[in-house]
Amino acid sequence: MTFALTFPAIDPVLISVGPLQIRWYALAYIFGLLIAWRLARAMATRPPKVATADDVDDFLVWATLGVVLGGRLGYVLFYNPAYYLSNPLSAFAIWQGGMSFHGGFLGVATGGLIFVRRRKIDGWRFADIVAAVVPIGLLLGRIANFINGELFGRPTDAPWGMVFPRGGPAPRHQSQLYEAALEGLVLLIVLQIMWRTESIRSRPGIVAGTFLIGYGLARSFVELFRQPDQQIGFLAGGSTMGQWLSVPMVLIGTGLIVRALKK
Repeated sequence: MTFALTFPAIDPVLISVGPLQIRWYALAYIFGLLIAWRLARAMATRPPKVATADDVDDFLVWATLGVVLGGRLGYVLFYNPAYYLSNPLSAFAIWQGGMSFHGGFLGVATGGLIFVRRRKIDGWRFADIVAAVVPIGLLLGRIANFINGELFGRPTDAPWGMVFPRGGPAPRHQSQLYEAALEGLVLLIVLQIMWRTESIRSRPGIVAGTFLIGYGLARSFVELFRQPDQQIGFLAGGSTMGQWLSVPMVLIGTGLIVRALKK
């Protein structure tokens, strides 16, 4: 008989007033952006000054649009293109769920590139700051995934396995919390220590490159325990879509670090 933890019955809706609902998932996005913004604001104005506080304030709008639009578009294209091709209007139904980190990353990167060029800001130094605060959103977002009982792991006989309401009777890995720990907390601590180390901060691109490598490796590792999306399943050699999308991040991150060290 396998021991299993009981899934905590946390209502995904924090407050409900008539048709208005405030969900933990939405709050994770909001607070993730706000906390990251305040930390980035303080970091940008420290010597050597990269951008003004107003620049960081304005970039928050660009980052928010990049996360939402890029995250949704990434999910539509990467994870369920056949469904949304047949139901194009459903692509706008963000409240039904379905966001991709890789898409959100591309959205923020694209918006950031346009932003720094328009403001004449050192792009690599600014990228280091943004990369160093992104794990805050990842940490809160993965905790919200756990509260929603979604993106759960594969069946396990480990003593910490948990039965999820939508995962059948088998105990499963709590892969959302694994990701929150690795992609969120651990990566946040590592990047903040690196950014505060003068010898590293003086070589723009190393922190951003470390973020790409760190996220790609952490995501690829946790994918070994996470249940693949039902509409996709396993890919070649038992790999997953999350692992395939993480490979370019690791390669690009390695390139950024090599470039920074040569400089």
